[in-house]
This record gives sequence, C-alpha cells and structure tokens, in this order.
Amino acid sequence: MSSRPRGVAGVVAGLLAAMAAPLAGAQALPTPAVRNGQDIYAEFRAGLADPTCETGSSQRWRGLYSAAPSRLATPDSDVLALFGYVVDAVREADLPTEYALIPFVESGYRPGARSASGPAGLWQLITVTARNHQVPIRAGYDGRLSPVDSTRAAVRYLKTLHGMFAGDWRLAVMAYNAGEYRVFDALRRSGQVARHADPEKLVGLSGITRAYVRKLHALSCLLDQADDRDSWLQSIDRPVPVLQAISLPAGTRSLADWSAVTGRDGATVARLNPAFSAGRVARAGASAPLVLAPPPTAQLAAALQGAGVDAGRDPAPALASTAAASAPSPVLPATAAGARPMLAAANAALSGPGAVQVDPVTTHGRAVSSPAATADTLDLHPHTHTVSRGESLWTIARRYKLRVADLLSRNALAPRAILHPGMVLKLDGELSE
Repeated sequence: MSSRPRGVAGVVAGLLAAMAAPLAGAQALPTPAVRNGQDIYAEFRAGLADPTCETGSSQRWRGLYSAAPSRLATPDSDVLALFGYVVDAVREADLPTEYALIPFVESGYRPGARSASGPAGLWQLITVTARNHQVPIRAGYDGRLSPVDSTRAAVRYLKTLHGMFAGDWRLAVMAYNAGEYRVFDALRRSGQVARHADPEKLVGLSGITRAYVRKLHALSCLLDQADDRDSWLQSIDRPVPVLQAISLPAGTRSLADWSAVTGRDGATVARLNPAFSAGRVARAGASAPLVLAPPPTAQLAAALQGAGVDAGRDPAPALASTAAASAPSPVLPATAAGARPMLAAANAALSGPGAVQVDPVTTHGRAVSSPAATADTLDLHPHTHTVSRGESLWTIARRYKLRVADLLSRNALAPRAILHPGMVLKLDGELSE
C-alpha cells in the first residue's frame, strides 16, 4: 500500500494530479453564492412565451404595476433575489417565465402577505389548495408563507395546468385563477379546443379571470422594456444572492439560533421565512422543515477581495443592507470535477478558527454543496471555464481577474449574451479586433 502525502501541500499535490488525469464522468457543480442581477433579468426574458408588446396594450394594468421594475432595482429589497429564485424554479420546470410574474399580481412578492379572505403567501394559496398540493400547515407553521413550499407547490400545479391546456400559458393562468374545470367548461361552451383557443373569446368566465392574463402580459411588457432605460439596467447590475432551500438539522428549535450557527443574517432569514411563527421551529415529524436563506455572510468580504472587485463598484453596502452578504462560491472548472474527494480533504485540512462551514443544501430538490476551498482558491489557472448554473460574465470575469470586455472579446460574445450551463469560455488567447 503506497504512502499518502500529508498536510495541505499533499492535498494540493493530489488535487493537481487528479485534475491532470482523464475523468470518467463529471459531477454536479456547486451553486454559486451570488450572481449578477442582469443575469436574472436575462433568464426571465429568455423564457417568455409571448415577448411581443403592442403599443398601447393593457395600459390600465401597466399603470397599476408600474412600480414593479423599480422594486427589482431597489438594492435594499429582497424582491430581485426572490424573483430570481422563482424564475429558476419555473425555468427548471420548462415553463414560460410569465408564470414567475404571478407573485407580483398575487402578493407583490411578499412572502408574508395575507388576504382578509384567506389566501396567504407569495402565491396567495387558500388552505384547501395548499393541502391538495402537499403544502404543510400545522401548529406553528403555515407552509403557504414559505417561499420554498409554496413555490414548489405552485410550480407543480402550473406544470399540470400547462399540460392540460396544450402549453397555452394564458389558459393555464386562467385555470390557476378560476379552476381548471371552469376553463374546460368555457372552452366547451365556446366551441374551442385548448390547442387553438382564443382566450379573449371564451364565454362564461368572470372579468377577473380574463383580466388575469392581461395583468401578467402588462407586467411582462413593463419588465421586458425596462432595459430601455440605462439607469434601470445599471441599477440591477449588482451581485444578488442566490437563495437556497436548506433542510434544517434535526433538533433545530429557532431560526435565529440556526442563523447564528451557520453564519447567516438572522433578520434576513426571518424575513424570508414567515412560515415559522415567531421564528420558532416546531417538530415536523419525519420531514425536515425547509428554509430559504442567503449564503453565509462571512464569505462576502474574502471572496469579493479574491475576485478583484473594483473599489469604486464595491457591492458590499447593497448586499449588507439585505444581509445577502456572500461572494461567489468558487466553482470547480469542469476538468477538476472528478477531484471532489480531494477537495473535501482540502476543506478539512484548511479548516480552523474562523473557517466558514457551509451546510449541504438543496436547490429545487437537488443536493448541492459549497466547498470552502476549490481550484480557484488554490491558485490554479485553467485556460477555459465551463459555465455552471447561475453564473454570469461578471462573476466569471472577477473570479479570474479579467475584464468583462476581454472575456467577451475572447469568446466572440455580444455584450448582452446569455450564458448557458455547459458553455466553455476561453480565459486566455488573442483578443478579437
């Protein structure tokens, strides 16, 4: 049996050797801790089913929701981060991003919103609907007020409705508002079929249900055209925390205690999770309760410094105002994916006083982890970078101490290019003219 090198130097040597060897298969990369707000916006626009906006359409509803773009642009608000979380959930379900606008209509993107008539949460679910879609409601916990539980249930329901109505998002949101049987009945009475339906000509539906489609389309147009204003586009050009759905460990009794132990801002965790009455975590039987949380606060300063963020554009104040203080979790280049066991050893070897220990988390049902030391922190210099989910040109350029303009030039990308997971970007080489 061969001897193994000891200490950090030995771990690094083993990591380098593992990276040099051919890999049998790639493993999932960790979710980045922050991304640029413009990337959330780009994902939303890329997923629209109906991006056309006629002049003068839905002026009434455009006026009603005219504040939505500014709410996304406000740095001391959770709205852009929550919007990004919902856009991700909708995109992962292969649904149009018009559905991500429903919480604007229903709750103004406030997790704790309650209606006097009974609905509650981001998606304004009533108790019967929530229970029918496995949203837990028990003493001390109302899952309708959980962005995790309610979003998962709403997206599952929308996925079902989307299939029922031949992929027509307009019919699906009518059904979300009024119930699928009413929409089926309206189709029958109108002599229409879902695949070729004209929602404006359906009979037997209320004005509220008809207006629901117009509201979402008005919101879609407001956001789609918001980037006509350079000032608005610049206002979302900032790091935004990637919110994570995390299973609370057994025995957790308080969100404040869990936040303190994991290095997260307690005020933000409490604000994002009003489902827990007074921040208390009641016993939940066999299933572990889930919280929606930003990454650990202590990662922000070190990672921003390592990413070479310009002092003049330091986003720390904006992030600190929402306790979204975390920098991009370093992500392994694809060539290093098979070295994850080595990285686990590196994390252990590099741990010590003040080291941040990041919990395993789940993102829409997938387990991920955020290692404290990776190829980037070990000063390895790859020639290419494979894009992982949630990364932006901004975060990649800062990670490798490049200018965004140079990254664009080396890869012949347009300034507003959308990155997709699996894309391979060149980090060095000649710049194009």
